Formats: sequence, structure tokens, C-alpha cells
Amino acid sequence: MLWGCFAAGGTGALYKIEQLLYSLSLAVAEPERWTSRGDGEVNLRMGESGFAAEPPVTVDQMFKTAVERFGSYTALGWKEGEQMKTMNYQEYYQACRTAAKSFLKLGLERYHGVGILGFNSAEWFISDIAAIMAGGFAVGIYTTNSPEACQYLAENCKANIIVVENHKQLQKILQVQDKLPHMKAIIQYKDALKEKRPNLYTWAEFMELGRDESNTQLDDIIATQKPNQCCTLIYTSGTTGQPKGVMLSHDNLTWTAFAVGRHVQLTEATKSQEIVVSYLPLSHIAAQMVDIWVTMKVGGATYFAQPDALKGSLVNTMREVRPTAFMGVPRVWEKMQEKMKSVGAKSNGAMARTPVNYRLAKKLVFRKVRTALGLDRCTKCYTGAAPITKDTLEFFLSLDIPVYELYGMSESTGPHTISLPNAFLFCLPSVGKLIPGCETKIHSPDQEGNGEICFWGRHVFMGYLNQADKTEDALDAEGWLRSGDLGKHDDNGFLFVTGRIKELIITAGGENIPPVPIEDAVKEAVSLVSNAMLIGDKRKFLAMLLTIKCQVNGDTGAPEDELTPEAVELCRKLGSNATRVSEIAGGRDRVIHAAIQEGINRVNENATSNAQRIQKWIILDQDFSITGGELGPTMKLKRPVVMKMYKEQVEHFYKEVVTPSTPDNSLPPK
Repeated sequence: MLWGCFAAGGTGALYKIEQLLYSLSLAVAEPERWTSRGDGEVNLRMGESGFAAEPPVTVDQMFKTAVERFGSYTALGWKEGEQMKTMNYQEYYQACRTAAKSFLKLGLERYHGVGILGFNSAEWFISDIAAIMAGGFAVGIYTTNSPEACQYLAENCKANIIVVENHKQLQKILQVQDKLPHMKAIIQYKDALKEKRPNLYTWAEFMELGRDESNTQLDDIIATQKPNQCCTLIYTSGTTGQPKGVMLSHDNLTWTAFAVGRHVQLTEATKSQEIVVSYLPLSHIAAQMVDIWVTMKVGGATYFAQPDALKGSLVNTMREVRPTAFMGVPRVWEKMQEKMKSVGAKSNGAMARTPVNYRLAKKLVFRKVRTALGLDRCTKCYTGAAPITKDTLEFFLSLDIPVYELYGMSESTGPHTISLPNAFLFCLPSVGKLIPGCETKIHSPDQEGNGEICFWGRHVFMGYLNQADKTEDALDAEGWLRSGDLGKHDDNGFLFVTGRIKELIITAGGENIPPVPIEDAVKEAVSLVSNAMLIGDKRKFLAMLLTIKCQVNGDTGAPEDELTPEAVELCRKLGSNATRVSEIAGGRDRVIHAAIQEGINRVNENATSNAQRIQKWIILDQDFSITGGELGPTMKLKRPVVMKMYKEQVEHFYKEVVTPSTPDNSLPPK
């Protein structure tokens, strides 16, 4: 590639040569709908009118427009000790340019990765955008990744530079650095370095590298960037094999940010500034889209939570910042619900087996709790990345906090459909309607209208990096993105996700059963249950693995034996003195055992067929968790992992030759 010859000198000559080559390539052949090449280009799915006809722009162009319009407005905010620090849009843009020049000085090559391994921070955002400006790929790495998983991602994207948060994350990279031939430098953005090494920089040292560098090389690179080129890689969580690098173009990011901001009617900073809290993993597209891109598009302010946000400190940031928009994965909303119900139960003596009297609770307790949670001025609450129960949605609706669902995937740059206020009440548990400019196709619908949900639009990804075969599997012959989800539309155009093709249980009798609705029904019927996983593929009957709500270790995030206060309260209402999971697991507590069976009986009464009844179940010794491996980074259940981990318990369900004829059949205590 010509780039290698001109990188050091970078002049207008380079720009002219690349433009000439681009023109020649267009004369030979129009870009395809997809590519698996890092240096490839795609044909944008432009429309003739409306959102789909919006002129395409690069990340730098969108950022420059934000600076022109919102330059003096706060862009980022974070705590240093007890003091809140901020950065406005003008300062933010200049910091990204300085970092981009530093990356180039360290040897970042065109179409090579910059890995970012750490908790959400201003440095994370700046590294991401600077990597894009400098012509590389922004590559978020999950903080929970092992050294080997970090190595795979860095190798896959040919990372020249890796940015780490602290000494703990640094050690992961140092363990595998000998196996990373493309790596030229490591930058640590938090804490002092515990050791000096060649090509290891603090954040201050790194930023100093580019501060006095000429702008010419960076400007030349930015000038050659096109909206249909890749700028970001989102790695799938890899529940069924190695992660795939989802290639997102400049247009994927900038168009989706435009379409989402306009569709959900976010207000621009010149009228009233939107405030968001950044705490979900930025290696996931949902957090990136909300925290970085949509917020930038409308001139909003992003405030960073503390690294222990999901272990309890998030509420402190929420109370201080009081966001106007908030995104939470289902587990975050469920935890809030549990906490509020626990407070409500203690305050008004509501019975555990009956629903909390929402109207009374709202008046007496929950209005104060809402303010205490920092949601008092939040008018746009969202959930996504995994299915949420109808019970949780209805609970928050009762507090005048409608939680709107976003539905999409990494390969669609995040959202494809969104629930909106004007139709929210009428479509539970729908995932809403299409973002304008996008299209949905239901492939091969059955008699009830259920088929595979397929996407079309400018949010559809470029392809999987270096995996043409996997890309061809993900897109049909016409270029529609196969979601892998089953769903249907109602008469009003609302989309309902009814299952996942890969998760679909096909019993030995040939009945197709989506597990999530049954699992949700059990969690709703039995408040003690934290996680439920339905078993039964190629089996004669359905069984279920259950976990109980327990305390979580504040440092490691691992589940502990102690029950949550809400769970202890529920046990007391039922007549049990249990305070630990170990006192309940395996059927050890007969009172709890009977209560769970009663709840499962109620679920079975509503089953659409005998094949959909739960015949056996067991309470496991500990809850599912990210650290345990059963849950992915966004708390999504990793079914193949759970099946492997609990193979012995699963096989025990089916030891008997005779199929159970009654649902009252859980495993006996060991």
C-alpha cells in the first residue's frame, strides 16, 4: 500500500494519489454492500428521501460541527477526589487531535487497531476518537477479558498501540506482549506506573508527544477519510467461539447517531442540554452509541461514573449528576426494582406473595426513592442488550418512569427499533417501531407471523474483519442482515421479539419452544429467583436451572452465599428462617421448595401445551455471574457455557426412563 511510503512525510501529494486511486477503483467497480477487508469500502444504503437521504459524514466532520455549534458547552465531566472536573467541546476536540498526533508519532499505521482496555473515562473517549482521526481502528476490549482474550483481539486487529486503565490491566498485556508483533506502545491512563519499561507511557507523557507536532500529517489523513470506510471494531462476546470483529464505518456511527437523536427527540444543547451517565462497558456498541456518538450529535454532556458503579456507587453519581437520559441493561433495572420493592415491603408491610400496592407505594415511598436514585428529571430511560421482563417494565411504569426498549445488535450499530412515549402504553412487551430510514423483513413467517427478523439500513455493518465466510452467513443475497432472532409485527407495526433461533428448544417430540418467555414467567411468579434457564433441547420434557437472589462481593462481583435483604424478607413471609443460598439450594428448605413449586405450577397452568410445562427443576448452589462465566459482559445468559458447567445436574434430570407425568417433580436434595 502507498500509505507506508508517505506516512512519515505526509503531504498533499499523498492525498492526490489516494484520491486518484479511489477514482480509478470506482471506474472499475462500484463498492459492494459488504467487505471483510480492513481497508475496504462499502456501498452505503442511501435512501431517496427522509432520514435515509441524510448526507454522509465522517466522525471528524460530525465532531467539527458539534464544536462549531456547542464549543463552550460541557462535553465531559468526571470526579477527581471530591471535585468535579469538566471539559467543553472545544477542549475535547483539541485533546482528541493531540492524542491522534501522539498515536501517529508512536507509529500507528493506517487500518491498524488501537486497543482500549479500561473503565469509562475521558481518556477512553479521547483514545477512541483519536484512533479514528489518525486513520486507525478504535477497538474497545472488555475489562473482564483474560490475557489470552486480549491477545486474540489485539492480534486480530493488528493493534499497534494498547491503552490500559491501570496496573491490573497492564499486566494482562505484558503477559502476552511477546505474541503481539504489531504492538509498538502501551499507554496507562490511570495511576502512577509501578515500573518503567520501554514504550510504556503515562497519559501525560503520551499527550506531550503530540502537543507540538505539526498538524499537516494528521490533516492529510483526515482529508482522505471517507464515510464508507471502517473506523471502529466492536468484538462480539464470543459465546459460541472466538469473537468476531464487527466493522463499523464512519457513516454507521454518524448516521445512527443522527437518526436516533432525531427519532427520540433529544434536545440540542442550545435549547436544553441532555445529560447522560457513562458506566456500561464501552466495548459494547450500546454504551458507545449513547455515551459518545448520540450525545455528541446533540451537544449533550457525558459524566463518568466510578469504576465500582455496578457494585453500588452508580446511585451516588446519578444523584449528583441527575441525568436527563439513562441507559441500563435489564439487570440494572431489575436490581433497582428489587431495592425499591425491598424498601417498599419494609415500609408498608406488603405481603411477599402479592404484588406491591403500586399506587400507595408510589405516594408513600417510591417518589422519594426515585429522587434518591437520581432519576427525578430523567425523561428518557432505556433498556437494551438483553431481554427485559414485562414485570420490570410495568413496575417502573407505575412510578411514572417508562423504560423504553432499544432492540438491535452490534452488527446494526446498536438500535434498530425503539419504543417511544406516544405509543409505549399500547405495545408492551413490544420492542417498539423502526428507526426512520431503516427497514425490517420477517423471513419465512409461520402461521402466526413469526419468522427471522432481518434488518436493512445505513446502520447495517460493513462485515466481519478478515472473515468473509461469516459475513456471508450474516447477510442474505440481497444484503439484509439476519438477526438470528424470531419475531413478528402486529397490525400497528410494532415489532415483538419472540425468541432466538439458536436458543430455540426443539424437544424430542419436535415442538419448538422459545425459552425466554417461560424463564421470565418463572422469575415473575417466584420473586426469590434471580436467574432461570430452561433445558430440554432434544429431550422428552422441559427442566429448569434456578438461582436465588444473593449478595454480590463488592470487589470481585462474585455471588456470595448470603441472601439479599429482599430475599430474606420474602423467606420470612413464607415462614422460612433461611438467610443463605446454601440453606435453600438442592431442596434443603422444604418451605421454600414448596413455594417455588407452587409458582412453577402457576406458570405451567398458563402453558400453551403439555410440552411447554416445566417438569423438573433444581436450585443451584450459587447465582450466575460475569466472573463465574455464566453471564456475558452485558449480563446476557451464556447458555452453552451454563450447559457445560452444570452438565451433571442436567443429565440427572433425564436419568429416569419414564417421562414425568406431573409437574411436582424437582430434584431431591443431595
